[in-house]
Amino acid sequence: QVQLVESGGGLVQAGGSLRLSCAASGSIFSINIMGWYRQAPGKQRELVATCTSNGSTNYADSVKRRFTISRDNAKNTVYLQMNSLKPEDTAGYYCLAIGVVTTTRGGDYWGEGTQVTVSS
Repeated sequence: QVQLVESGGGLVQAGGSLRLSCAASGSIFSINIMGWYRQAPGKQRELVATCTSNGSTNYADSVKRRFTISRDNAKNTVYLQMNSLKPEDTAGYYCLAIGVVTTTRGGDYWGEGTQVTVSS
């Protein structure tokens, strides 16, 4: 079955950078949208960024000009380059894959998350 595995989270100082990676595995034919959302204590879930299979991207206003999403369709992998990190970026970051097409039944999937902590 389809699995999403994130990596790259960690602890950084404000102003630093991290790059998150998410690899989707399984008998995947295609993935319509890949992206990231985040969840911080006391905050609502926020969709951070998405990227379609043909490269169209969208970003939350809070991360525009700081974060960059990209994907490698051949590897079914999506990346999130996070620059100029702020303490308010601290959250669990979760990969998502929407419209996954498999040899049987696809659907929407999400990963278990990776923690990003930004200290002041």
